[in-house]
Amino acid sequence: MIITRRSFLHRTGAVVAAGSLSQVIGSRALAQPGTAPSEHAGYGDLVPDPNGLLDLPAGFRYRVFSREGERLTGGGLVPGAHDGMAAFSASVLGDFLVRNHEVNVDDVTEDGTVAVEHVEGHTYDPDAVGGTTTLLIARNGRLLSHKVSLAGTLDNCAGGPTPWGTWLTCEETTDTLAKPHGYVFEVDPWHGGNPTPIVPMGRFDHEAVSFGRDGTAYLTEDASDPFGLIYRFQPARRLGGRGSLHAGGRLQALQVEGIAADLSEVQEAGLILPVRWVDVPNTNPGDKDAPTREQAIGKGATPIQKAEGTWAGRDGSIWFTASYANGPEPEEGDEPTAAAHKGQIWRYDPRSDELELVALFPVGTAWDGPDNITVGPHGFALVCTDGDDAQYLVGIDERGRVFPFAHNAGGDDEFAGATFSPDGRTLYVNIQGSPAFTLAITGPWRR
Repeated sequence: MIITRRSFLHRTGAVVAAGSLSQVIGSRALAQPGTAPSEHAGYGDLVPDPNGLLDLPAGFRYRVFSREGERLTGGGLVPGAHDGMAAFSASVLGDFLVRNHEVNVDDVTEDGTVAVEHVEGHTYDPDAVGGTTTLLIARNGRLLSHKVSLAGTLDNCAGGPTPWGTWLTCEETTDTLAKPHGYVFEVDPWHGGNPTPIVPMGRFDHEAVSFGRDGTAYLTEDASDPFGLIYRFQPARRLGGRGSLHAGGRLQALQVEGIAADLSEVQEAGLILPVRWVDVPNTNPGDKDAPTREQAIGKGATPIQKAEGTWAGRDGSIWFTASYANGPEPEEGDEPTAAAHKGQIWRYDPRSDELELVALFPVGTAWDGPDNITVGPHGFALVCTDGDDAQYLVGIDERGRVFPFAHNAGGDDEFAGATFSPDGRTLYVNIQGSPAFTLAITGPWRR
């Protein structure tokens, strides 16, 4: 269940403050007229899958495609560790999917994960093994092609779509191979990836990115020792289109007033806190320099454990998640935090410079570890969990009611990269197993 200050418990979970969450449900970037139901409390019980792969509500069905190790269009193998993803219109051809592959060298040499093969003109570091693939899905659901679009990067975890229709893929590592890593790269669904890193957006353990109405980018950092931060990047060329982020800008980190240690201190959903932003002195530190987050924390920025997904609300607000906090007495090997939880959902209002804890997942909740999050035109947000045990896709509707939408019946591998097709009829999502694969889920969304 989820506990909030302005909520009451239901058998299906608890009610998030509807006045806040409803501002993001049905984001204008995704909503289609007439598709959202008037009431939404989920789609009913999950039906056990006879194939033992994916439990869904009655009437929904899935299709598996682009599995790790299969042949890519034009040769090579589908890389592994499918992660963050976004869907884009391919006009009459159907949908593009740009998909991350969170692969590093150890994954390949020790675990046998399939690396992203290098492609001429789209490879950054000749020694690196991560990157992106771009898939073309026909309107009838058939996979038309899947090809490498960016290579030579590392640990491409999440990212986010830009206002001009490209994908930003983020490296969740600052390792150095033949070249330094820890950057953001841009991938055009039509033209492929630009192998030149967007250095002004900072070198750190990037997770995800979303954009405000004015073109400001908001970035999450999943890091430890010390914990990561929330950043904003104000581009010199706002809303300038493909390639414009390379022109530079201002990188700052979030400071939440009244927080002494880290954001886990906030345990009351509905609490609103004033914030300010502190400049990052050196946004592109070398391996011997102080990391970006250490510099910013030294200037007062507020740490957060497991900062993960972020997305933009239709009102211009910015939402982000924290998957968990270990608490002051964590298990051996884990870093302590001021308090413990199994997930937080935050909303930042750029107009008032205020931050609200919209939802808190307490220790012991059935669905823990909120990670990637997406919104669609059907009256709910969808959370990919990365919890301790069973893995789910969990919906949160406009009234804050929480419901399971899908369960990974085939194992405990996490869901990742959930994204709705531009017409809202298909949900695409990855399961980051071994082998990893992508799913297309269709069914009676308007029910």
